[in-house]
Amino acid sequence: MAALTLVLDAMGGDHGPSIVIDALHDALQLFPQHHFIVVGDEAELKPLLQAKNLLEHERVTLQHASQTVTMTDKPGYSLRAKPDSSMRVALELIATEQAAACVSAGNTGALMTKAYFSLKTLPGVLRPALMSAIPQASGKSAFLLDLGANPVCDSDTLFQFGIMGAVAAREVLGIENPRVALLNMGEEDIKGNDVVKSTAQLFQQSNSINYIGFIEGDDLFADKADVIVCDGFVGNIALKSCEGLAELLLNNIRANINAHWLTRWFVKLFYHRLQRSWDWLKPDHYNGASLIGLRGVVIKSHGDANAKAFLSAIEQAVEETQQDLPTRIRDQVEKVLLEQE
Repeated sequence: MAALTLVLDAMGGDHGPSIVIDALHDALQLFPQHHFIVVGDEAELKPLLQAKNLLEHERVTLQHASQTVTMTDKPGYSLRAKPDSSMRVALELIATEQAAACVSAGNTGALMTKAYFSLKTLPGVLRPALMSAIPQASGKSAFLLDLGANPVCDSDTLFQFGIMGAVAAREVLGIENPRVALLNMGEEDIKGNDVVKSTAQLFQQSNSINYIGFIEGDDLFADKADVIVCDGFVGNIALKSCEGLAELLLNNIRANINAHWLTRWFVKLFYHRLQRSWDWLKPDHYNGASLIGLRGVVIKSHGDANAKAFLSAIEQAVEETQQDLPTRIRDQVEKVLLEQE
């Protein structure tokens, strides 16, 4: 496995840079050959790195950035007024080929805007998309996109999302011929708005996509598709609704377990088996949304992520970089564009 350099935006997220440093500590053990650049305010980061004995670590570099993008900053404002933000500096390290991938838990809109400005889209790609893995009943995963980067999309953009998602499913999930579906309000051909119907026609006309038709929201986890395509407005609401339901279920299970000594004893007896089921449900297990379609690997961690979840996002960055996902997407988009001509 070739050594990689990954850059971490340490100032993004709801819980501050300590989460990123904790995840970095674990990542150094998980990936003993990779180098990490930590970007942010030196005054805040040095004590945290020192506490983990990472300040002088041979595979850790601290890059100072004097500004921080907050969760309330508007994307345009952060781009103009904060040129030395940790997010912007991290992305520029990819643009100048000093790092292979970036992981940030910061403002999603700002990350999208800055990544688009610094890295640009791949040739032929209309818009980058935010994509994440979601669990399936079979125990496998499927990709859902877009998750909020593009609230409004035309049919050509949604069609390209399907192309990019299929490449990611093949290269990252190892699925040879990924099934691509459109998320819709029904499975019948007459259902859906004009954009969704037009997108379906584009998929049906393509020989490069294994398109299986429409699926509904209650089939998101039924292992009917490997790539599920929708606009960012629908995708963001769907994903956060699912995350909320998962948290509700887990909290309800915990409350019922703690309500009686017998159930607490039962859980201790079968702890390891139950732990696997709980981890499968936890949103943290699937943390790490890919901003695909760019000339570089950019992973958006959930703003509320803990150290374990941020580590999951780092793992996603490593996997996509090793598979050279941007190049694979570029080649497939070019192939489909030639096919359309």
